Amino acid sequence: MSRLKAFVSAMNSVLVIAFAVVLYPTSIAGSELPKLDAKGPAREHSEKLKLFGQFVGDWEFDLIEIRLDGTKLNAKGEWHFGWVLEGRAVQDVWIVHSLKPGGSAAEYGTTVRFYDPKIDAWRVVWSGPVNGNMETFIARQVDNGIVMEGNSDKDGSRSRWIFSDVTPRSFHWQAVVSVDKGETWQLREEMFVRRVDSGK
Repeated sequence: MSRLKAFVSAMNSVLVIAFAVVLYPTSIAGSELPKLDAKGPAREHSEKLKLFGQFVGDWEFDLIEIRLDGTKLNAKGEWHFGWVLEGRAVQDVWIVHSLKPGGSAAEYGTTVRFYDPKIDAWRVVWSGPVNGNMETFIARQVDNGIVMEGNSDKDGSRSRWIFSDVTPRSFHWQAVVSVDKGETWQLREEMFVRRVDSGK
């Protein structure tokens, strides 16, 4: 009987571990990419790294997309920022939730940003695989905000992504586009972003 109890106890332990791996894969299975995450900014250029480092943490947003015909689409999403690559870069995961309950994300992408002392600015790469998007930017502080300037890989249009009204708990984000080499600009997207408490 004691062997049977020991066997049952061992099987229960295996089941608990199996369920934990399924429910919380990153905490037990170690699925994070080794050496990607960092605990904080690198000492070198630590002051400059604060420009995007101030966003490290979890956020939620209300998105307004303005289509070419002027119609507007509203959506909600989440935005997660963290230190990576020995604290030399800030990476995020940006998710726009589907408008259909239970549907897949409307966009699920990531941005990697790092400070380049040679140009005293940030180099930025955005990748949105759901819709096949890819853009590169140069980002600089402008007043109390950030302006990212780049070109679309799809049609060559110029883009500006602007962080403004930045506080520790909220900020406003806009994407403006020019198809005439910067003569005129049109607002295509904007987000009203709020920090989410971690509960720690």
